Amino acid sequence: MDEARMNGKGGGRTTSASAVEPGCTPRRRRSRLTPTREAELYTTVLDLLREVGYDSLTMDAVATRTRCSKATLYRQWTGKPQLVAEALRHEKPATLAGVDTGSLRGDFAAVVAQMNELRMERDTALMRGVLQAAHAHPDLLAALRELLVIPELSSLEALLGQAVQRGEVPADTAALSYVSYALLGSLIAHQMLEDKAADPAFVGNYIDAVVLPALGV
Repeated sequence: MDEARMNGKGGGRTTSASAVEPGCTPRRRRSRLTPTREAELYTTVLDLLREVGYDSLTMDAVATRTRCSKATLYRQWTGKPQLVAEALRHEKPATLAGVDTGSLRGDFAAVVAQMNELRMERDTALMRGVLQAAHAHPDLLAALRELLVIPELSSLEALLGQAVQRGEVPADTAALSYVSYALLGSLIAHQMLEDKAADPAFVGNYIDAVVLPALGV
C-alpha cells in the first residue's frame, strides 16, 4: 500500500497511529482480573455512564456497583478516562480487527453482519454523550484516541491493505485516504438528517453505493 496515503500524508487522512505522541495517555497495567470479571465491569461502567453521564461518573460509584475495590480499579486502569475508553472498546458493536474473507466487499459485509440495530441505536446515544464530554476533558479525548480510535483506524488500514495486496484496489487510489472519513461521516450525518441512529442496512447500502465505487470495486 502507498504508505504516504494510508497515513494521511500529502493532504490525506491525518488521523493515524503515528499522529498520537507515545505516552500521551498512560497505558493500562497488567491485568489481574479474569476476562469474565473484566467484561462484567465494562458492562457496568457503560450502564453507569448511560445513567449519570461522564461528568457524574466516579471511580467510587464504579467500585460500589461492581463490588470492586478502588485499589483494584486504579491498579488495572490509571483513571476514569482510561476505564471509560477501554469499556467502550470492549463493548463496541463491531470490529474490523482480523477480518479477512478474501475480498474487500466480503470483508465489509462481514463487519456489517456483526452489527445489531438496537445496539447501534443505544451505543450511538452513548457515544454522542461521551464525545460531548471529550470536548471539555482533554484526558478523556486522549484516552479515546489511544485506546479506541487509533486501534480501529489501524484495523481499517490493514483491511484496506489486504485489498491492495490482492490487487482489488490500486495503491495510488486517492479514496483510500478518506474511507475512515466517509464511514464515520455517514453515521454522523444519518443521525443529524434522520434524527435516529443508522442501522446495519443503511451502513451496508452506503458501503455498496459510495465506499466501494470510490475505491473502484
